[in-house]
Amino acid sequence: MAFGGELIFRYRSWRRILRFAGIAMVAAVSPSTYSEATRTVALRQIYFTALQILPGYLLFAALLSLVLIEIVVETARQYGLAEFSLELVLRVLVLELIPLLTALFVALRSGAAIGTEVALMRVDGELQDMELAGESPLHRELVPRIAGAALSVASLTTLSCAIAVSLTYLAMYGFSAWGLPEFTRVVGHVFDGPVLTGFMLKCLLFGLAVALIPIATGLEAERGLIKSAPVAVLGGLVKLFFVLGAIEVLSLAVKYV
Repeated sequence: MAFGGELIFRYRSWRRILRFAGIAMVAAVSPSTYSEATRTVALRQIYFTALQILPGYLLFAALLSLVLIEIVVETARQYGLAEFSLELVLRVLVLELIPLLTALFVALRSGAAIGTEVALMRVDGELQDMELAGESPLHRELVPRIAGAALSVASLTTLSCAIAVSLTYLAMYGFSAWGLPEFTRVVGHVFDGPVLTGFMLKCLLFGLAVALIPIATGLEAERGLIKSAPVAVLGGLVKLFFVLGAIEVLSLAVKYV
């Protein structure tokens, strides 16, 4: 009985998340949503999610890229696959690892914070008070946070991938321009039309998941019950990691299976 009740609870939770995602996506693409107040909330979210951590995260991404580039290149050389090392680096590091690590990083740093903020607003009754005052919490508080967080994930992923590609060239060809023709050819081969489209779609889904799921689960907190806030936040993080993993697995299956 308890197991059946748990399944029903999880089903209803996922159904609420999907329903909220649909409503929020419609509101997010509506120009009327973005008043001066909502733009302020969105810009503040971008600042705390992306700009505030930009130097540190780009440094982390650069160091990680250098280490992984050396590992892949040396391993390829040991197995007599040196001519494929550049393509391996681009496929493993740029297409797969950096987008996933960026999404996980933002989820841990900002996703949990956004979920907690929304859960506390729900517990304190702020969202309900907005509705009573004739304001829409979705348009006033939630959609700006979703837009800001999703844009932050996309921006951090783009910048860190650009750094990884640049470091890959420097690691293999140094500061000389003699390797540009071959490097350009391999990059064009790896990032062909379908792969680039899939890469952009995966990054979009990562950003939406990081933005939507913590907020949707934060709304599951109960008014006046402070203990429900950490439960909602923790449940949101578990669901978020599951969705990020599912997106990555699906992306790999589409490309390589």
